[in-house]
Amino acid sequence: MSKEKRQFRLGAFFMIPGHHVAAWRHPDAKADDVLKFDFYKKLAQTAERGKFDMIFLADGYAVGQNVSPTAIEQTVTVRPEPFTLLSALSSVTERIGLAGTVSTTYNEPFHVARKFASLDYLSNGRAGWNVVTSATKAEALNFSKEEHLLHELRYNRAAEFVDVVTKLWDSWEDDALVIDKTAGVFADQDKVHQVNHKGTWFSVQGPLNIARPPQGHPVVIQAGSSEAGKELAAQTAEVIFTAWQTLEEAQTFYRDVKGRLAKYGRSHDDLKIMPGIFPIVGRTEEEANEKKALLEELIPPAAGVGLLSAMIGVDLSGYPLDGPLPELPNLDQINGGKSRFQLLKDLAEREGLTIRKLYQQISGARGHREIKGTPQQIADQLEEWFKNDAADGFNIMPPYLPGGLEDFVDLVVPELQRRGLFRTEYEGHTLRENLGLSRPANQFTKVH
Repeated sequence: MSKEKRQFRLGAFFMIPGHHVAAWRHPDAKADDVLKFDFYKKLAQTAERGKFDMIFLADGYAVGQNVSPTAIEQTVTVRPEPFTLLSALSSVTERIGLAGTVSTTYNEPFHVARKFASLDYLSNGRAGWNVVTSATKAEALNFSKEEHLLHELRYNRAAEFVDVVTKLWDSWEDDALVIDKTAGVFADQDKVHQVNHKGTWFSVQGPLNIARPPQGHPVVIQAGSSEAGKELAAQTAEVIFTAWQTLEEAQTFYRDVKGRLAKYGRSHDDLKIMPGIFPIVGRTEEEANEKKALLEELIPPAAGVGLLSAMIGVDLSGYPLDGPLPELPNLDQINGGKSRFQLLKDLAEREGLTIRKLYQQISGARGHREIKGTPQQIADQLEEWFKNDAADGFNIMPPYLPGGLEDFVDLVVPELQRRGLFRTEYEGHTLRENLGLSRPANQFTKVH
């Protein structure tokens, strides 16, 4: 496909009831519906109407009050468990991918492999796994640990975790199920394999007790942008969800990660890089500005400081709101999210932001890029990144739901389609087909 005919991919990132920290206070947000299935059903069907490649559920294993005392009082900290919700959504959608966040730090490979294989069957090949490493002490305390693993160890564990999961998905060859009633043969035992994995973190015999998923492997997504995260992504990921503020930063990351693929025997198109985008869409610039101002007015200062403190791993509650950030630790002293810490530190220094201005700027996009304007202006900026090798597509993070998603689907998507940048119909039935990813070979299949 020529570069002129390339079209980009879109994910709908669902942080409920919106990506802005004050989304639940927005007059049009469905804050009462955060645990109601019909709310998620409407969101998924709206994204599918917009021909999005996938919906993308955020998740975590703590409510966060250990980092910010205001978390429970002023922010939304409840959410459905991803497998349960995505399985239900598979029955009310047909083409859109269903991606869930599941940590490698506090799960076991066999459980994750089986659950995603099941979701892939329930959805007829639309499952995606967002691989993350848990990074907060609050999560560690919920799993019988006093501290979370060191950053490097978390990624070492994650690499082995993904390796075991893919072995388990491959433990049944594609034609292992025979189901011959006359001969009395359900499966060909020669095509079902023990994985016999013995590594640093895991010892797993296998095989999995579910046949190979329809996609071969559910699509593997990765979100880290640290050095360890980039290496893991180059080795294992098929989609990267990343955060950058400028075209130059995004281009550097794009070249870096794509340049690592060859040593793992992978090609440029085997990995889709999809930065997060926080769009504030108005029919006019004035309307977009008004929407932005309203969201900023709704931020309780304590919630803004709490969010910023959690994201950089430093308690800022004792510092003046209208003063600069205090002196921060060196990057090698950070054991949380290293890439997000560096991004926010650089942003504050580059633009001379106070604590208040910084939390106002990141309380929506949370470190990702914010785009504000008319549908044409939004499309212009997405097109610039896409055509200048900064992105293969974007994860759209609506400010509040459902209205922020509806604005993008009804106003921006038609403009992207008019420019030939985005599909008008799905290319296939599976998430892999729509993302333009090949079906992986089975590592245990014998060559005859």
